[in-house]
Parts: sequence; C-alpha cells; structure tokens
Amino acid sequence: MVFAVVLPAVAFAQTVIREIRIQGAERIEPATVESYMDLKVGDPMTRETLDSALKGLFSTGLFADVTLSQHGSALIVDVLENPVVNQIAFEGNQKIENDALLAEIQMRPRQVFTRTKVQSDVSRLYQVYRRNGRFAVSIEPKVIKLDQNRVNLVFEIAEGDVTKVESIRFVGNKRFDDSKLRSEISTKESMWYRFITADDRYDPDRLNFDQELLRRFYLSRGYADFQILSAVAELADERDSFYITFTLQEGERYKVGDVAINSHIRNFDASVLRPEINVESGDWYNADYVQESVDHLTNALGNLQYAFVNIRPDVQRIREENIVNLTFNIDETPRVFVERINVNGNMRTLDRVVRRELQLVEGDPFNRSKLARSEQNINNLDFFETVNVESRTGSAPDKTVLEVDVTEKSTGELSIGAGFSTSDGPLADFRIRERNLLGKGQDLALSTVIAGERTEFNLGFTEPYFLDRDISAGFDVFHITRDLQDESSFDQRRTGGGFRFGYPLSERWRQGLRYRIEQNEITDVDSDASRFVREQEGERVTSALSQRLTYDSRDSSVFPTDGTLYWLDAEVAGLGGDAQYVSGKTGASYYYPLFDQVVLNALGEVGIVEGYGDEDVKINERYYLGGNTLRGFENAGVGPRDRGTNDALGGQLFYRGTLEGSFPLGLPEELGVLGHAFGDVGTLTELDDSGLEIQDEASLRASLGLGVSWRSPFGPIRADFAFPVSKEDYDEEESFRFNFGTRF
Repeated sequence: MVFAVVLPAVAFAQTVIREIRIQGAERIEPATVESYMDLKVGDPMTRETLDSALKGLFSTGLFADVTLSQHGSALIVDVLENPVVNQIAFEGNQKIENDALLAEIQMRPRQVFTRTKVQSDVSRLYQVYRRNGRFAVSIEPKVIKLDQNRVNLVFEIAEGDVTKVESIRFVGNKRFDDSKLRSEISTKESMWYRFITADDRYDPDRLNFDQELLRRFYLSRGYADFQILSAVAELADERDSFYITFTLQEGERYKVGDVAINSHIRNFDASVLRPEINVESGDWYNADYVQESVDHLTNALGNLQYAFVNIRPDVQRIREENIVNLTFNIDETPRVFVERINVNGNMRTLDRVVRRELQLVEGDPFNRSKLARSEQNINNLDFFETVNVESRTGSAPDKTVLEVDVTEKSTGELSIGAGFSTSDGPLADFRIRERNLLGKGQDLALSTVIAGERTEFNLGFTEPYFLDRDISAGFDVFHITRDLQDESSFDQRRTGGGFRFGYPLSERWRQGLRYRIEQNEITDVDSDASRFVREQEGERVTSALSQRLTYDSRDSSVFPTDGTLYWLDAEVAGLGGDAQYVSGKTGASYYYPLFDQVVLNALGEVGIVEGYGDEDVKINERYYLGGNTLRGFENAGVGPRDRGTNDALGGQLFYRGTLEGSFPLGLPEELGVLGHAFGDVGTLTELDDSGLEIQDEASLRASLGLGVSWRSPFGPIRADFAFPVSKEDYDEEESFRFNFGTRF
C-alpha cells in the first residue's frame, strides 16, 4: 500500500483549498472519500493537514494506493481501491472441515480485501491447527485476481501429521517417580492405545493446567515449599513430536503443628467453630483440607447469621522442625448485598434454569464461598462448555452485580450400542436423549435393548425442578420381555409405567418416591415345568408405591475410590391390582483407599418380601440371587428349587455381602485396567409355598474369585473367574462371567 503527498517546493502555508477532485474511485462515492479525509473547501493546504488526511484514508483499509497532489488551489486525490473478496476457499484440509475454518477467520466474501486481515487470518488458522496437535501444518494464502477489481482468496493447507508428545520427563523429583507424576497430569505420552483420545497431543493451555495439577498434588501431600522451576516443551527438528520437561523443587514434607482460630468478630466465641476444621495437629499438611475447612467455617458462620465475613488461612512454616502452624483468621467485611444477577451467553437455555442453581439471589448478603459453589452447580448441569461467575461493582459501594457468563454446548445424545454378557447373551441398544429439552433443563430419553434373552423399551421424562422447587418429578413407560426358560422354564412380559418424585434432605441424603403400575404376564411355561410355575401362568396387575432413601458420600458415582453409599428401599403393592405384598431392602457399599490405586470395597445387603391378606408372594415378585449378585453361581443359581425339575422358584428373604479389592496390574494408569480379588457370600430362602417337592436350605453360600476390568474406549469390559467354596448340591454354578458393552 502506497501513500504519497506531492506539493511544490514553495511556501504553501497561505494556500487555501478552493476545490477537491477525487479520481480513481469506482465503488466508493467521492463524497464518502472526502468524509474520510476530514478536509473540506476553505481549509488551509498544509503538510500537517494533508498528513492527517492520508492517515484518515489509510485507516479505512479501503485503498491500496493514495496520492495527494496540488494544482494551484485545487487538491487532487488519486485513489486505488482495494479489491473486494469474491470467494474464500480452502484446499488441502482433510481433518478440519471448511465451515470450521471459515468460522475462525475474519475475512468474508463481499468484504474489502486487505493484506493485514489475511495475515491475521493465517495466524489464526495456525492456532486452530496447533490446538488440534498439528504443528507441522503449512498455510499459504493465494490471491486470484478477477475482473471488476475482485479477487478469490484461497488458503492452501498442508496439514501434516499430528504432532504428539513423545516424552514427558521430570527433573528434581525425589519423593515420587516419573511414572507417578505422569499419571497426575492430563498430558500423556504417545502410545498405540491412545488412538481415540487427544491426550497425547501437545497443547500449551494443557501444559499450564498440568503445572497446576502438579502443584495441587504436592500441596495435598504436605510439600508446602513445592515449586515448578520451569516447564519446557521442545519441538523435534522433524516437527513431528514434542519433548516436555518439568523441572521441580519438591522441598521438605510438613506436618501440621498448631491449629488455631483467630476471630475479629466482637462478642463471638470462636471455639464453637472448632468442629468445622478437618485438619488436626500431627496430620500431614494438605492444602485441599485447608480449603475445605475454610468452606465449612464460612457455612457455619452464615448459619449463625454472620454473612459478612472473610476467612484467611495463615500458613506459617517452621522449616527447622518441618511443621506448619495454621491460623484461620476471621474478619468482618463491609456489608455488601447482591443488587442484580445477569445471565449472559445462554441462547437456548432459559435464565431460570441457570438462576435456580445459584445459591445467591438479589438482596442476599454477598458470600464468596456461595459464589464459588454456585459456579460449580452450573458446571454440574453439563449444559455449558464454559461457566464464569464474577462479581462487579454495583450502583453503590454496598452493592454488587453478579455476571454469569456461559457458553452453551450440545446436550442431545444419540447412541447405538453392541455388546455381550453372560446374563443376556449378545445385545444391541439404541438410545436418544435430550438433557436440556427446550432449554428448560428437562431430561427426555428413549432407549431400546434387544438381547438374546431380553428385549426392553423405555421412555422416561424428568423435570428437575417441579413447581420451581428443588423436587425432581418424572414418569417412565416400559415394555420388557425376558427369556427365563433356562432358570425357571417360563418367559416373562412386563408392560407398564410409573411416576416418581425425588428431593434432597441434606447435602448427602436424598428421598425418592415412586408409583408403579404394570401388567406382568407369565407365558410359554414348559409342559415339564414345576407345578409351582405352572400354577402361576397368566396375567397379573401390580399397583405399587415405593420409596428409596439414599446417603451418598462417594468421591465419584462412576468409579468411586472413597466414601459410602447407603440405601433403604420399601414397596407396598395392593393399591388396586392383583398383587398384595410388602417388600424392603437395605444395604451399604463402602469404599476405602488402602494404598495408592488400591481400593477396598465392602458391600452388604438384606431384603425381605411378604404377602398380606389372602395373597401369597408370586414368582415374579420374589428375589433371585446369583450371577452379578453372587459370583460363582448362575443367574437365579441359588435359592429354593423344585426337586424334580430343578426350576428356580425365587425366595422371599435374602442377604448377601461382598469384599473386593481393586488394584493396578502394572499397566499405565490411564489405560484403565484393574485387577480384582473378591469374595461373595449370601443366601436366598423362604417361600409361602412349602412341601417335600421344594429344596430350600438357608445355608450360607460363598465364593472366591479373581477378575480384570478395562475402561476401554468402547465401553466397560469385565471378566470374572469365581468358584464356590460353600454351596448346596442343587445350586447351579458358573465359573466365568464376561460383560462387554459399547456405544458409538
């Protein structure tokens, strides 16, 4: 782009512009060009005014060349317009679609072409490819000139191969080896089995996140002086791999010394807060526990009506003794109230869906802990890619405005699955689900399963905030057929539906209520089946009301390693229909981390069902034990049986227990392969029917076994080998169980 001013070598300070002539303008009106110059007839023609006019024309980006010249008192403006972009094309891109690349650049068809914009767009495209792990990419912009001052813009792209992380090394680590530290960060070394993930691709943002993960890891284990001196990613000469090196300074490990509370709140006894601190003298220092204590203290003070407080943990290191003294300083803060809450970025999700997850509303005292938990609650919805909640100054010093900025993501799911299990044989499933229906936060799901011995259709709908309260409500409709010929010589068909409600009792306790009505049909009874089965052939209608009370303190509902899950189920049938029974089950599952990656799980459960009135408990209402609930035995392999036909009849009382240890097998942790050693015990007994034809022993059955599981990219896979160590002669054994399922 060329700009020039041509003036005679004479004094021109007294020259006044009498005429302005615009030459070369085709698309742009002359009057528009004059408006950009900020010069008009009657203005003095000086170098300063003409320089200013040139800058004004340059800043528009509309011109490739501009010349200003003087002819007497006339100012001649010669312009050469930048061309207009006719089309934008991408060539050579196979891994990233055209639409995705076009969305990243500024240039658009029918816009004025400028080299500055093109250079900026090329830089942006490089960033996109590098974010996808392709650092060997080459991007060359080409301009094809057309008539009428138009051009086609073509980005020629040589994508190259994915640039993966070849090696991750640590320098300065003495307490933990490289393998352990590599398992704590999100970036992984390139391996053959990571073909379905992007964890082994270099990403500068991920490298920064990894530094934070390392810092948290060491601080949670007592290394209060830990520092990362450098984190360097070196690109190989061939530009096909990265070598990452973290240089660490671990420092010494500290234990907790004195723990104190220093309160500046007048007339307040801080000793009542001591139970809220989960850090004890003599423990290894853990920064996570310190932050948890701050949250607990903030909540406790809020419950005591002290909403305007700030809690600062003061960590004092005594390096000579490797001790950390902790003081929780409690200060009163100026009274600040929430003036307004703005929700931004939610194009589809309704405002109220976001607002109901906030623990602060307009008029509430401002509380930073509640603000942080509110942000976490919105994240837990899993409706948004990013969530950012910030407080900003309000209309007065004692007021604040909360800005909730979100970026939505797709919440629809469509999955097709295939798999195999020893319980149901080969199986296929189809599932379509929308977790944020119409932006209201509602959940609608339709699923089908077709297996060798089971066919199932389900339709479910859940409203998480029924009547704008923290009450979930929903309904289910189902149709299930099962082939139970091997176990009990009959087929079963269940068709029905139900309504359900759930609400929290506290942070960890939750109550659920459900009404169910179904038609249950016993069909295709084998002619040689037990008379106890033949007598129950036909249709029955069950109308039942049930409740479920749960307590959940597990660290994960999918792959727990610590915590407890407790449940109490009760059901009453007889509100119409044919069935009349009362059933109850209760149990608990406890997870305890013994060592690093070694988890012990202890489970116990007991259940009983009894009929009332003139009704006995029918075969479809009884409990069955075996298979996944008592390994080493087939499905329904334990419990009362017909002596002549060996058909399983189910039972009305059961109890079972499991003790299982899960441990690594020496493979990389991120591969998700674990070994399991377990022991199962249990029994199933009692029937309303009785007689010499029934074998029913209430003796304890037990089994021991080993298993291996893999959290594969295709879904969870598990194989168990178990053998009974205590059983009855008529029990049905099963030494091997295999389950595999996937969705794609």
